[in-house]
Amino acid sequence: MTEPNDSRVGLYIDFDNIVISRYQQLHGRNAFQRDGIRDFDRTSPDADPEVAARLAAATVDFDAIIDFAASFGTMVVNRAYADWSVPVNASYQRQLMSRAVDLTQLFTTTTRGTKNGADIRLAVDVVEDLFRLPDLTHVIIVAGDSDYIALAQKSKRLGRFVVGIGVAGSTSTSLAAACDEFEDYDSLPGVEKVTAAPSAPPPATTSSRRASGRRAAAPTGAAPEPEPAAEKAPGRPRKATTIPTFSHTEDAQFDEPEPGDDINPQTVATELLVRALQIGHAKGDADEWLNTGTVKNQMRRMDPSFNEKPLGYRSFTDFLSSRSDVAELEEEGPQRLIRLRPGVAAHR
Repeated sequence: MTEPNDSRVGLYIDFDNIVISRYQQLHGRNAFQRDGIRDFDRTSPDADPEVAARLAAATVDFDAIIDFAASFGTMVVNRAYADWSVPVNASYQRQLMSRAVDLTQLFTTTTRGTKNGADIRLAVDVVEDLFRLPDLTHVIIVAGDSDYIALAQKSKRLGRFVVGIGVAGSTSTSLAAACDEFEDYDSLPGVEKVTAAPSAPPPATTSSRRASGRRAAAPTGAAPEPEPAAEKAPGRPRKATTIPTFSHTEDAQFDEPEPGDDINPQTVATELLVRALQIGHAKGDADEWLNTGTVKNQMRRMDPSFNEKPLGYRSFTDFLSSRSDVAELEEEGPQRLIRLRPGVAAHR
């Protein structure tokens, strides 16, 4: 029997978002569309074995996601939103149904698929559940779209603890900041590390082959034909990709890097630690020792995507020990205490 004070969790999965993001994280920008994965059936005798291998490598472990969600409390809502008639989605049905996931069907009504339909349906269902289930304490959103920022903010205003789970390289930093806690899929317990394979070059189209033939047949000295302007056309905004600071530290993003994306996450983590310690000292004596658990909670509140494990540390204590130039550690019985080294704040 569930105890009255148990946490009660709602898990909402934007299925296409996580599956497409994972595939493109491993195989390159626009790889999902380039390889025709939406209509690809790996069980077909005519299926391309190379594409099937890439699809298998990008398989999402939803058991790991559900297990992580269950660590917050009793699962009372467990839904995944997608068009389940699509072969790549249908291949996950048995795994999801074995975990009692409610497969919410989204019918394709346009040539652009069900992306916006999933966003809207998921958001509407969450808001409805927040009022229908007043004892729902945690809302876990498995997606990286900035479209869910307002949903996360609304859920927090209604007193719920919001957790986001996304794939590095396709997650909005604003969404991560809007959550109480944000986790990268790769950092979830049980998820196997997969090395990103080099992306295959896009197949040459008939028009591109013809253009190539014309250029080859051009007389020596002739001016080459101008290439058509693509995304760099004047007046056309360039789409930016935002990546959570601490959710992933490997070179796995599948979009072109933006200015500032090359910031060292180790440096950012150190600065976050210093700010958290400064805030802790500001609430009391400047030389006061602070509990390390309190400091980590403060860091997670400041940046919900912070996680020491993707940075290469087995524990938060190991992370703190590596920052001995800015902080002092001390053990007092079962407690570990920390404080900012004198003079550090003055040099920053």
